[in-house]
Amino acid sequence: DVARARVDAWADGYPRLGEFRDSEGRPPRHGWFFPGEEYKPHYLDQLATLVRAGFGEVEFHLHHDGDTSHTLAPRIADHLKTFSQHGHLSRRGSGFQWAFIHGNWSLANGRPDGKWCGVDDELPMLHELGCYVDLTFPSAPDPCQPDKVNQIYWPVGDLTKRRSYEHGERARVGASYEDRLLMITGPLALARKGFGMRLENGALTGNDPPTAARVHTWIEQGIHVEGRPEWVFVKVHTHGAIEKTAASLLGEGGRVMHQTLQRYMKDGWKLHYVTAREMFNVARAAMDGKAGEPSAFFDYIVKPPPAAS
Repeated sequence: DVARARVDAWADGYPRLGEFRDSEGRPPRHGWFFPGEEYKPHYLDQLATLVRAGFGEVEFHLHHDGDTSHTLAPRIADHLKTFSQHGHLSRRGSGFQWAFIHGNWSLANGRPDGKWCGVDDELPMLHELGCYVDLTFPSAPDPCQPDKVNQIYWPVGDLTKRRSYEHGERARVGASYEDRLLMITGPLALARKGFGMRLENGALTGNDPPTAARVHTWIEQGIHVEGRPEWVFVKVHTHGAIEKTAASLLGEGGRVMHQTLQRYMKDGWKLHYVTAREMFNVARAAMDGKAGEPSAFFDYIVKPPPAAS
């Protein structure tokens, strides 16, 4: 009952943010990275209603432990099929295309103690199953945090090794890879808080809701594809089902965040509310040398899922 009420709160509350619009007149668009192990039909049906109304898209999230690629891959494949039955996930032939956030940030067996994953070769396994982008990071102060900060990058080197996401080539105009997933990280910075400093890691919680100062910090990090600095990417994250956190996003904190973004538009910026899929498409368009309005490339490579079509 608690879980159902949490999902229903989003179904009821998120459309109210539709009073805010971006430069294309689109409302805020959320990425619901739903944990496969928490599946119930009602949850994904409710989210499908929001998707059809233009408020976002559902992607894949998973908490797991003690796996190998041989035990994990078939379980993920089953989850993807289940998600697709509700109209979620983009299609590619008979398979799926999807974005990923790892539970407990433990991508590619990233924890020092080996908990909450177990799969050293997780990156190539995910890509083989249709994953095109990972948005797990930043995770600081969690030890899974890589040295790659405020970047969009391609993992390089031996991708079968533990924490292979540590090594990467920054995404740039004129270069891209088709044989691996892309890493898009969110803002990580030291920011002023009163008379002291705080770690800004893009986490929106009930205890740390969005503020105007936080929005400024996110934008100041200037995350972009090298060679296209005018397209700035801001990716923040939340565990939004928790009541206190949901209230901060669907209530005053969310309003402050969107009101601050509206002021940027008045100052001459162009704002684009995007899902994870659309963010990936814009990044890939930048790598292919595309310019102009990012909105022209929202569906550039990965097409919308059936529920959004």
